[in-house]
Amino acid sequence: MLNRRASLVTAAALLVLALAACDSDTETKSGAAGGPSVIAPGGPGEANRTLSAEDAAAQRAEDDTPNAADVSYARMMIEHHAQALEMTELVPDHARSGDVKRLALRISAAQGPEIEAMRGWLKTHGKPETAGTHTHTAMPGMATEAQLTKLRAADGKAFDDLFLKLMITHHEGAITMATDVKAQGNNLLIEEMADDVVAQQTSEITRMRGML
Repeated sequence: MLNRRASLVTAAALLVLALAACDSDTETKSGAAGGPSVIAPGGPGEANRTLSAEDAAAQRAEDDTPNAADVSYARMMIEHHAQALEMTELVPDHARSGDVKRLALRISAAQGPEIEAMRGWLKTHGKPETAGTHTHTAMPGMATEAQLTKLRAADGKAFDDLFLKLMITHHEGAITMATDVKAQGNNLLIEEMADDVVAQQTSEITRMRGML
């Protein structure tokens, strides 16, 4: 009798463990399949919704209408890049370092086409290139006219050092702007452009710091 009761207790315990393992496995698979969730704000008077990461991405892809942050970014970055090109144009006649000359070629080769891409984006969305509501000083990293005048007057190693310092600051400003639009914008193409700016200019900052 005691042996029979012990067998029943053991069997019951094994069944409980098996059911617990099944539940745990189901939850793990469900969590892995669902991935991270995203809270989507509801409309006025509506509750928030919880979407999977895939659903949130699909919803964003369906409506990536540019907002004010996207348009402002494109306009400002055109001017920001234009100043970088103005600085690189001085390099052939003033720089001594071959590394600085090669860096300047790389910057101009990247940022020239980016300016045209942003101009094309604005035209596609029916937005003028300028809005007349911002100045150079409002954009992070922009060199002042006094700094540019000093750069134009420099030669050799003095030019190289000043160019690198100004361009590092310039790149850091561009990364700040790109990071801001990634948080505030809505257009996927602008986000991709901003990602390119962050990746490329972060790499160039590291390189320039090593050249100083």
